[in-house]
Amino acid sequence: MSWKTERDRVFSCAKRVVVKVGSAVLTNSDGLDDAVMENIVRQLVRLHARGMSVVLVSSGAVAAGRAALRAHMEHEGRCISGIPGKQAAAAVGQSRLMHRYDEAFARHGVVSAQMLLTRDDLRSRQRFLNVRNTFAGLLQWRAIPIVNENDTVAVQELKFGDNDTLASLLLNAVEADLFINLTSSRGVFNANPDRVPDAEIMECVEDVHGLDLEALCGGKTLVGSGGMYSKLSAARRAAQLGVPTLILPGREPEIIERAMGGERIGTWVSADARGVSRRKFWMAYNAEASGAVIVDQGAVTALREKGKSLLPAGIVSVDGNFGVGALVRIVSEKGETIGVGLSNYAAAELRRVMGRKLAELEAEDADHHHYAEAIHRDNLMLGAVV
Repeated sequence: MSWKTERDRVFSCAKRVVVKVGSAVLTNSDGLDDAVMENIVRQLVRLHARGMSVVLVSSGAVAAGRAALRAHMEHEGRCISGIPGKQAAAAVGQSRLMHRYDEAFARHGVVSAQMLLTRDDLRSRQRFLNVRNTFAGLLQWRAIPIVNENDTVAVQELKFGDNDTLASLLLNAVEADLFINLTSSRGVFNANPDRVPDAEIMECVEDVHGLDLEALCGGKTLVGSGGMYSKLSAARRAAQLGVPTLILPGREPEIIERAMGGERIGTWVSADARGVSRRKFWMAYNAEASGAVIVDQGAVTALREKGKSLLPAGIVSVDGNFGVGALVRIVSEKGETIGVGLSNYAAAELRRVMGRKLAELEAEDADHHHYAEAIHRDNLMLGAVV
């Protein structure tokens, strides 16, 4: 079907939507922009009234905290800087952000709920399931969860990096049908507008994996931590899960309803025709890769074009010291990441068997069990956006 037909079908059938809004949309020079927040809340309430389950991923805590602290800090002759400063600002601003949302939704008779997450909450399978169950309960009760990264406690190793990443990973946890990303841009340009003044908005990106993000996107926004690069990376993850993305200019009035009503605005990013399983998606994006295996061109072809498992014979070198069952990156000899997967071998054993065929290994040591696959295709995901 055409992308317009796909978009219309999703708009009419979607039961669960994740909406992400960034700091550059929510804030102005004075802190949180109440008019913009009310505009967004009003639109989400209308989606909610149509029977949709809505999850809002919202930035803004750090910006709100900075605004609240500004007068005091200037009086003291100090400034907010570095990770501790941002974490402190988030601690001040998060309650203010939620208070504004809570009051705005309450005016429409809708209950909101706060969820603060770190990457560790999704990395542990048990905690991931707990998070999923919490979302299920809130949505069953017709509440609107408002999610943010727990900046006050997250260390670098546990950070999502930006709320675009967090939102894309939550698509799996909440089993969403649609991802709406509200940004400060009018959509995705066909060239970097900072370098190409006459660049135009793309109505649709049908193959997000084919985009050269480095060429299209330049830098990050001044207020937030994302920029279009992170938004398109998030759209890639969503597409792999089979979820389309709608990127819209979030400060414009009634923008979601206008887009759903057929107005030509923003950018639609199509989902992959065959999405990966939710288990593979969780494996690829929530666990931390412990090492890498470098594979020859024959293995790359077998993986990409024939849907095969990775055999020891196709491995040319091993990086890291990981154990059996560890998540590892699969990298070509040219340095391109092909995918990720769970290794059937520990690193030391994999170095011993790499480049060799199973028959040769069994003939050499008949009493030792060797796996036919270094990484089975059921435990492998190609094209992971790492």
